[in-house]
Amino acid sequence: MKQTIVLKRAYEPASATDGFRVYIDRLWPRGLSHETFHYDLWDKDIAPTTELREWFHADPDNRWEEFAQRYKTELKRNQAFSVLRTTLAGKSVVTLLYSSHDPDHNNAVVVKQMLE
Repeated sequence: MKQTIVLKRAYEPASATDGFRVYIDRLWPRGLSHETFHYDLWDKDIAPTTELREWFHADPDNRWEEFAQRYKTELKRNQAFSVLRTTLAGKSVVTLLYSSHDPDHNNAVVVKQMLE
Protein backbone atom coordinates (compact mmCIF):
# COMPACT_ATOMS: atom_id res chain seq x y z
CA MET A 1 0.00 0.00 0.00
CA LYS A 2 1.28 3.45 -0.95
CA GLN A 3 1.35 5.86 1.94
CA THR A 4 0.65 9.55 1.43
CA ILE A 5 2.39 11.94 3.82
CA VAL A 6 1.04 15.47 3.98
CA LEU A 7 2.45 18.49 5.79
CA LYS A 8 0.03 20.88 7.44
CA ARG A 9 0.30 23.79 9.81
CA ALA A 10 -1.20 23.04 13.22
CA TYR A 11 -3.29 26.19 12.93
CA GLU A 12 -5.15 24.94 9.85
CA PRO A 13 -8.45 23.20 10.64
CA ALA A 14 -8.53 19.41 10.75
CA SER A 15 -10.01 17.73 7.71
CA ALA A 16 -11.58 14.33 7.13
CA THR A 17 -8.88 13.74 4.49
CA ASP A 18 -6.00 14.23 6.98
CA GLY A 19 -5.87 10.58 7.97
CA PHE A 20 -3.63 9.94 10.98
CA ARG A 21 -2.50 13.30 12.41
CA VAL A 22 0.90 13.55 14.10
CA TYR A 23 2.05 16.73 15.84
CA ILE A 24 5.83 16.69 15.71
CA ASP A 25 6.96 19.84 17.53
CA ARG A 26 8.36 19.84 21.05
CA LEU A 27 6.36 22.90 22.12
CA TRP A 28 2.57 23.18 22.17
CA PRO A 29 1.29 25.44 19.35
CA ARG A 30 0.84 28.91 20.80
CA GLY A 31 -2.77 30.01 21.09
CA LEU A 32 -4.38 26.63 20.43
CA SER A 33 -6.42 24.92 23.12
CA HIS A 34 -6.24 21.23 23.90
CA GLU A 35 -9.96 21.01 23.17
CA THR A 36 -9.77 22.39 19.63
CA PHE A 37 -6.45 21.06 18.32
CA HIS A 38 -7.00 17.57 16.93
CA TYR A 39 -4.09 15.15 16.67
CA ASP A 40 -3.77 11.39 16.98
CA LEU A 41 -0.20 11.33 18.26
CA TRP A 42 2.17 13.80 19.87
CA ASP A 43 5.56 12.63 21.06
CA LYS A 44 7.84 15.53 21.92
CA ASP A 45 10.86 13.27 21.55
CA ILE A 46 10.37 13.14 17.77
CA ALA A 47 11.11 16.87 17.58
CA PRO A 48 14.66 18.20 17.27
CA THR A 49 16.54 18.55 20.52
CA THR A 50 16.17 21.93 22.19
CA GLU A 51 19.82 22.68 21.44
CA LEU A 52 19.43 21.97 17.73
CA ARG A 53 16.16 23.90 17.49
CA GLU A 54 17.63 26.96 19.21
CA TRP A 55 20.79 26.80 17.07
CA PHE A 56 18.69 26.74 13.89
CA HIS A 57 16.35 29.55 14.97
CA ALA A 58 19.32 31.84 15.65
CA ASP A 59 19.98 32.04 11.88
CA PRO A 60 17.37 30.06 9.91
CA ASP A 61 18.18 31.69 6.57
CA ASN A 62 21.73 30.32 6.59
CA ARG A 63 21.44 27.14 8.65
CA TRP A 64 18.65 25.16 6.98
CA GLU A 65 20.83 22.62 5.11
CA GLU A 66 22.99 21.89 8.14
CA PHE A 67 19.94 21.78 10.41
CA ALA A 68 18.30 19.19 8.14
CA GLN A 69 21.43 17.01 8.18
CA ARG A 70 21.86 17.25 11.95
CA TYR A 71 18.18 16.51 12.54
CA LYS A 72 18.31 13.46 10.26
CA THR A 73 21.25 12.21 12.33
CA GLU A 74 19.20 12.71 15.50
CA LEU A 75 16.23 10.87 14.01
CA LYS A 76 18.34 7.87 12.98
CA ARG A 77 19.31 7.38 16.64
CA ASN A 78 15.90 8.29 18.04
CA GLN A 79 13.80 5.55 19.65
CA ALA A 80 10.66 7.70 19.42
CA PHE A 81 11.15 8.04 15.66
CA SER A 82 11.55 4.28 15.36
CA VAL A 83 8.27 3.82 17.25
CA LEU A 84 6.65 6.41 14.97
CA ARG A 85 7.65 4.44 11.87
CA THR A 86 6.03 1.33 13.34
CA THR A 87 2.92 3.24 14.36
CA LEU A 88 2.48 4.69 10.88
CA ALA A 89 2.89 1.37 9.07
CA GLY A 90 -0.37 0.50 7.36
CA LYS A 91 -1.78 4.04 7.56
CA SER A 92 -2.70 5.20 4.06
CA VAL A 93 -2.67 8.93 4.85
CA VAL A 94 -0.52 10.62 7.46
CA THR A 95 -0.55 14.34 8.17
CA LEU A 96 2.49 15.78 9.92
CA LEU A 97 1.49 18.88 11.86
CA TYR A 98 3.92 21.69 12.63
CA SER A 99 3.57 25.19 14.06
CA SER A 100 6.31 27.03 12.14
CA HIS A 101 5.36 29.93 9.87
CA ASP A 102 7.75 28.66 7.17
CA PRO A 103 6.21 25.75 5.25
CA ASP A 104 9.48 24.85 3.52
CA HIS A 105 11.98 25.02 6.38
CA ASN A 106 10.71 23.20 9.45
CA ASN A 107 11.21 19.87 11.16
CA ALA A 108 8.12 18.33 9.50
CA VAL A 109 9.86 18.62 6.13
CA VAL A 110 12.78 16.57 7.46
CA VAL A 111 10.54 13.98 9.16
CA LYS A 112 8.63 13.52 5.91
CA GLN A 113 11.90 12.97 4.01
CA MET A 114 12.96 10.36 6.55
CA LEU A 115 9.62 8.54 6.40
CA GLU A 116 9.58 8.40 2.61
